[in-house]
Amino acid sequence: MLYKNLAVNEAGHLTVSGFDTTDLAAQFGTPLMLLDETVIRNRCREYIRAMEAHLPAGSRPLYASKALSLKRLYEVMKEEGMGIDVVSVGEMFTALKAGYPLENAFFHGNSKTDGDIAFAMDHGIGHFVCDSLDELTAVNAEATRRGIRQKVLLRLTPGIDPHTHEKISTGRIDCKFGAAIETGQAEALILQALALPAIDLQGYHCHIGSQIFDHSPFCDAAILMLEFMADIKARHGFCPPVLNLGGGMGVPYTGADGSIDYTANIASIGKLISEVCARLELEPPVILMEPGRSIVADAGTTLYHVTTIKQIPGFKNYAAVNGGMTDNPRFALYQAAYTVLPASRMLDERDFVCTIAGACCESGDLIQEDVALPRPNRGDLIAVLTTGAYNYSMASNYNRIPRPPVVMLTETGPHLAVRRETLEDLLHNDL
Repeated sequence: MLYKNLAVNEAGHLTVSGFDTTDLAAQFGTPLMLLDETVIRNRCREYIRAMEAHLPAGSRPLYASKALSLKRLYEVMKEEGMGIDVVSVGEMFTALKAGYPLENAFFHGNSKTDGDIAFAMDHGIGHFVCDSLDELTAVNAEATRRGIRQKVLLRLTPGIDPHTHEKISTGRIDCKFGAAIETGQAEALILQALALPAIDLQGYHCHIGSQIFDHSPFCDAAILMLEFMADIKARHGFCPPVLNLGGGMGVPYTGADGSIDYTANIASIGKLISEVCARLELEPPVILMEPGRSIVADAGTTLYHVTTIKQIPGFKNYAAVNGGMTDNPRFALYQAAYTVLPASRMLDERDFVCTIAGACCESGDLIQEDVALPRPNRGDLIAVLTTGAYNYSMASNYNRIPRPPVVMLTETGPHLAVRRETLEDLLHNDL
């Protein structure tokens, strides 16, 4: 089994942390997104322990909200002592409604409006992660109007290629994010920030991409950023106390992905940072990291019922389900790999190779190809693993399909965190 919280019971049903998926489907309906809260909490604690043990004092993880933003999740982040990063007013508002203190939040985004900036300051945002001179100027103007100095990190582009899918690689020079070090734009942005009276420049940020299993790309980025910090210090006398290395550590979606040891990765990065800072005679900065996918992805499982089986002799087979790209657009976007299991028939022979098709009127609405299942019947329950990140957060109402509920699995039982949308919800904003 791909994860330790998964098992098969005597009835041949898939269980998640001991909960029978067929019982959950009967109770809450399908499509249904499950989140194992214990998995999330344990991963938060692993990051916190590893960063405290292996990185400079004060280093901490920030949960990257874009992976999944729910009120209950921010409550968990608050309880576990996690910082957060947010990329929109909507994510900030959700965190606020969950009682999360925004002084522990970092506001990202490459296209913040004046309204976004004002909202963040109205609610005591801790740091802005500024992406451009236009943004810096706007933040400075709003902070000046309020008579405050706003803490800021600058997003810089280190030019690192982590060899992931191009749509989730964000550290290249030609990326839309940040100011490139190689072109001199990063240095110019730093000097411009230092000249603005209401900007308190606290550090630099970089993010090289997602789904990275090896620690080497992070080490490469750390070396480049630390050498750049030392160079700016030597030439301009400025060295900020914070370096944010972003997120990007991967999770296994299939058995072919192998495994990842987050603590070992962080230990390797910490050892490298210590050595480089000693060589450069640089005071080790506080290190921030922004795990998102690796906090929630493998805590998620989505359940569907099979609706239709179609065989095209000599070509391919389809098993259509009552969900699809409205709750999981990642295959349609970039052919993301998933593990698909016959949740209600785990002990049966898997002799039917098929494509799992969604319910939308799009030929590209697929969840996975070449899946081996027991020859399916209408009403069979299937489970798609590792759906905690970028599934519900990217869900839509395409074809006027309501979004599924989210159920948190806890030690005290399953709890509804987000109710299923109704048909009336679809009309809520219609006039």
